[in-house]
Amino acid sequence: QVQLVESGGGLVQPGRSLRISCAADGSIFRLYGMGWYRQVPGKQRELVADITRGGSTNYADSVKGRFTISRDNAKNTVYLQMNSLKPEDTAVYYCNTVPMRWEWGQGTQVTVSS
Repeated sequence: QVQLVESGGGLVQPGRSLRISCAADGSIFRLYGMGWYRQVPGKQRELVADITRGGSTNYADSVKGRFTISRDNAKNTVYLQMNSLKPEDTAVYYCNTVPMRWEWGQGTQVTVSS
């Protein structure tokens, strides 16, 4: 079982940027497409961005043009650069494979508020 550790969240004002990271403890990381998911209380977890093994990316309409997903296979890490943040981006962000295969990590809280 691969352990996922998300980090980098915090409180940020609307319009500002934040980069979050997710480290996996297994070398098999490079074999899978990875995604960033987010969840707010009372709602289902949603996939907002994913990146294939080869580096192709896809984004939910709500974040397209503002978020960028990337990966560093040598570091077993996937990143999410979030620009022009909006209050509706407030959520706990998680990473996992796409489709989800591994146990969820603790997530990282992103709060967008003035």
